[in-house]
Amino acid sequence: TSVGVRGKDAVVAVVQKKIQDKLIDASSVTNLYYISENVACVMTGLVADGRNQVMRARAESAEFKYKNGYEMPIHVLARRIADINQVYTQSAEMRPLGCMMTLISYDCESGPCLFQIDPAGYYRGYRAISAGVKKTEALNILEKKLREKKAETLSKKETSLLAVETLCSVLGSDLKAGELEVCVADINGVKMLKENEREALINDLYESKQ
Repeated sequence: TSVGVRGKDAVVAVVQKKIQDKLIDASSVTNLYYISENVACVMTGLVADGRNQVMRARAESAEFKYKNGYEMPIHVLARRIADINQVYTQSAEMRPLGCMMTLISYDCESGPCLFQIDPAGYYRGYRAISAGVKKTEALNILEKKLREKKAETLSKKETSLLAVETLCSVLGSDLKAGELEVCVADINGVKMLKENEREALINDLYESKQ
């Protein structure tokens, strides 16, 4: 399950990190990927399909930069990936990819941006979104929270805490730093938080609840 929240000056994506086998090296497992210098994504669903879509998105982004001389804007990338996904639904010999792509970025014109693309080729920009098994429960929590406080007023820290709190709530457990991945996009660029930074974020969440 993954959660994305867009605030006033940052957008945050949080995803549960599941290790299927104790023998697997945890550092080799991830659902967060860099697409370009200013765009990252969360893949939810089949891992192999997700990696395939990430590679295609990276290729499209690199080709755009080569032709135009600047980074591919997130809304252009989202539309392009959605168009490719839609083609997969047209022929019987091609199956749609079994994954959802959630894109985050900080755009110099639009500010923080959050997009989600489904296997059918449908894409939209969101203030907050979720994907995965607990999607419905997460959306209910996010709608309630953002009704109380508008997304446009959330600071970077508040946005991060809301995303982590929502994920912990729907999973019904207090996650440790090694059990989740966090990516933040703000005016300084896109950054995936290290374990000590995730630990500090979780501690801040517990302190805010007391």
